[in-house]
Amino acid sequence: MAKSAKKISFGKAKSKKPAARKPAGKKPAKAAKKQAHATTYDASTLKQVTAGVGRWRAGTLAKSVEKMPTRKKAFLNDSGIPLPDVFTQADRRGERYEELGLPGEFPFTRGTQPTMYRSRLWTMRQFAGFGGPADTNQRFKYLISHGMTGLSTAFDMPALMGYDADHPMSRGEVGKEGVAISTLKDFEILFDGIKLDEVTTSMTINASAIVALCMYIAVGEKQGVPMHKLGGTIQNDMLKEFIAQKEWIVGPRPAVRIVTDMIEFCARHMPKWNPVSISGYHIREAGATAVQELAFTIADGIGYVEEGVKRGMNVDDFAPRLSFFWDVHNDFFEEVAKFRAARRMWAKIMRDRFGASDPRSMMLRTHAQTAGVSLTAQQPYNNVARVALQALAAVLGGTQSLHTNSLDETYALPTEDAVTIALRTQQIIAHESGVDRVVDPLAGSYYLEHLTDEMERRAFDYIRRIDEMGGIIRAVEEGYPQKEIGESAYRFQREVEEGDRLIVGVNAFKSDFDDRNIELLKIDEKVAHEQVERLEQVKASRDQAAVTAALAKVEAACRDEALNLMPPVLEAVKAYATLGEVSDVFRKVWGQYREGGVF
Repeated sequence: MAKSAKKISFGKAKSKKPAARKPAGKKPAKAAKKQAHATTYDASTLKQVTAGVGRWRAGTLAKSVEKMPTRKKAFLNDSGIPLPDVFTQADRRGERYEELGLPGEFPFTRGTQPTMYRSRLWTMRQFAGFGGPADTNQRFKYLISHGMTGLSTAFDMPALMGYDADHPMSRGEVGKEGVAISTLKDFEILFDGIKLDEVTTSMTINASAIVALCMYIAVGEKQGVPMHKLGGTIQNDMLKEFIAQKEWIVGPRPAVRIVTDMIEFCARHMPKWNPVSISGYHIREAGATAVQELAFTIADGIGYVEEGVKRGMNVDDFAPRLSFFWDVHNDFFEEVAKFRAARRMWAKIMRDRFGASDPRSMMLRTHAQTAGVSLTAQQPYNNVARVALQALAAVLGGTQSLHTNSLDETYALPTEDAVTIALRTQQIIAHESGVDRVVDPLAGSYYLEHLTDEMERRAFDYIRRIDEMGGIIRAVEEGYPQKEIGESAYRFQREVEEGDRLIVGVNAFKSDFDDRNIELLKIDEKVAHEQVERLEQVKASRDQAAVTAALAKVEAACRDEALNLMPPVLEAVKAYATLGEVSDVFRKVWGQYREGGVF
């Protein structure tokens, strides 16, 4: 197998700008270096602690276990990391100050901002998107009135797969899993009465993300808001689609080319916009462990940075606007550790592998969402407790943005009441728990720091393997991450079925629950009819010659890698070319992607 030209280096940074490397202060270089590599605990303390632990295990612990045996012979966390009975200073004997650091400073283990939530709480987002654009517009306004601080938009399956509402592939799916979108007219309705320079908007869309972003830009212009004032994030992570979510139009390489075009365009014209949200969420939902989620997500980020650098872009011109998106599952401390390990890994990679000198390039900024896959249809009110624990883990891990799932999402799209409970969960954590008062309050926990280190080590092992394959795109083409995730999902399900892993209400503590008590949000079939009618009206009233000319420019840009796709796609949507028509150009040039089997 071909080997990549550049691998992770833990040695000297490549950047020639020393200011970003050396610790502040006037100490001589030797003294500064000695301080940076000093371990946290002195030898005499560690010797005393080690002796004490040995005495405790041989005496106090042994007597206790003889009377009351432990529930398991060996304890592991959800990623399979072995856990001893107790952690002490002795387990941190190799800990270095430079690995932990301080909030807002490299390697950002303790948070990207010095004050974290003491200055500003995380953005509270609730996923909204169902029915037609008017339905979702109404939900947006409802959530804003109840304290939501950022819009988060879900799109229906036809839009995600690049089809219009009138396409045969769209039958039965229009508006069912998210809002139905076919043309710029739909975006105009979706954001009617919402000033785009006063909100930030997140859009969960990938294969057709370029069309959605251009429609958003066009709506902003119609409101008098230029693109450089628009703030928000578009998910746009195609590598994770091929790894986990499986919603695509074209193959991995042209799909990544489109993502890179968007990164380049946003770096030049949209300084407040995150052009890609590198998403571990869907990787985890597909069955990955936390370590795999961490490794494959960071590997995807490396892949996008590599493509940007190949394009000739300066890493510090675009890396500060890359963002991440993590799942938050049930293993509380593992999830907190995952966020901390991710920040430290990304900081090292950006500095040592890509030579970034701007501290903002090294900051892993993130959105998080509680684990949809952990929700159960059995005893669904238990989901409120699950979501609360997961949300607390995300906050203690230092997320900048958070979505909390609703208790009824295993049945259907959430109702307004369920969404309100999910939002109130965040607000209770923010305003009643006190976790916002101290930055990184769990830092220094022997257990948490051990998990942070161990997850980082194991994730880097995966990344080294991916490098040896030739990089993440090649690894995806060979099915490596897909196979690893599939095996983890199988192990998890087997543990549940054999009773080795207990899920409350599913294989333990069962009870008869009448799901007729759960109110469901049902999407009226008239949504599809109204969407198709509006689409027909747009097609009848638009300038067809302008549409044809604009789509020809999109095709020309697809065929010429020297051209950026954003300008012609923006021109096409302004002419009211449909999402499906632009996607059909992609299919024409690059072909419809079909995945081979992975066993």
